[in-house]
Amino acid sequence: MAEEPSQLSDFDGRYEDPADDPLFDFDEDDPDRANIFARKELLKVGHVPESGRIVGRDGEIKAVAAELRPIVRGDPPNNVIIYGKTGTGKSLVARHVTERARRAAESNGVSVGTVYVDCAQHNTQTRVARTVTRSLNETDETDFDIPRAGIGSGEYYDYLWEILDTAYESVIIILDEVDRLDDDDILMQLSRARESGKADCHLGVIAVSNKIEYRDQLNERVKSSLREEEFVFQPYDANQLREIMKHRRDAFHDGVLSDDVIPLTAALAAQEHGDARKAIEILRHAGELAERENVDTVVEEHVRDAQEWAEIDRFEELLRGSTTQVKFILYSLALLTEENPNEDGFSTNQIYERYQATTEKADAKTLSEHRVYELLKEQAFLGVVESTRTGGGRGEGSYLEHRLVQDTGIVLKSVLRDSRLEDLA
Repeated sequence: MAEEPSQLSDFDGRYEDPADDPLFDFDEDDPDRANIFARKELLKVGHVPESGRIVGRDGEIKAVAAELRPIVRGDPPNNVIIYGKTGTGKSLVARHVTERARRAAESNGVSVGTVYVDCAQHNTQTRVARTVTRSLNETDETDFDIPRAGIGSGEYYDYLWEILDTAYESVIIILDEVDRLDDDDILMQLSRARESGKADCHLGVIAVSNKIEYRDQLNERVKSSLREEEFVFQPYDANQLREIMKHRRDAFHDGVLSDDVIPLTAALAAQEHGDARKAIEILRHAGELAERENVDTVVEEHVRDAQEWAEIDRFEELLRGSTTQVKFILYSLALLTEENPNEDGFSTNQIYERYQATTEKADAKTLSEHRVYELLKEQAFLGVVESTRTGGGRGEGSYLEHRLVQDTGIVLKSVLRDSRLEDLA
């Protein structure tokens, strides 16, 4: 008897209207389909809401605005560094204020350009220079066709200086997660562009970092060149988190959220140092879980399940751009931690031995112990692991011990989502 063809695997173009494809059927009027979200974009991490939805950051908004205010009348803005833990509204405020400054300046006839760069993704000087240059390029005015590849940072800068002088009077560049950059020379290039005669355009930089010690690690010449104002954003408290969640309630249809969902989401995020981004992620994931279950109400159980889902997503975001070798190392450290729950940390040598077994099982290249040590230090700088130097016992030298900052189960699940590591499971 011939096997009945599958609707999932036998698509051959027979649906004249793609809307008829059953694989992606999406009938809003289906009475049996749960209808959870009304405006899901309100729960996207990168979404910049209107002023009325930004909670607990009035003072920070005014402070950052004061540094950008000069561009409204065609004068040079000040450079700014914003510090704070993840989810304290740093990027949100930077993007919100920058956009308002641009509109206010343009209402006064001042041409202002703005660029947002995610340095976790664009972490080299060439990538940043390319992103800034291509984002600001106004083809109608410059007649430039900026290539995506094939040229270096110096050539992108050459394009950039011409673009600035041709199309803008002022430009604000936001460098988010600036501590992820491989080289801080990009800050020197941007902050000294006018002083060094490369461009007449006023150029301001807003650097955003999760690490309060970031400035201390900058080259002295860069510090001198930036001459920036610094702001530290404090975590949200539980009341502010509840207000933030209430301002996102209309992401859902009326009556979808049970009464305990927003208080529980805020409480879970408050436990994690007042992380509003995490709260929004949990709320979105809870809605998606209810949608997958095809139920009409988001309840406490969805929130608790969504918390782990959000943790895994957050850790994956932290590892975005990391090499497979880094994931092998973290996987090995996670296994050591799981197998030795009473140990407070592990030496580089212990981790390296387990890492060797991991790469052998995966049939992958094995790095030297010194290189693994260097990669562990990088992960400590990024906040993925914590490394502390031991005093060493009698007759022993001191050495670094490493431990995971994140829960072991979250690390394992996150790393194993990478298809290149799935054979390790």
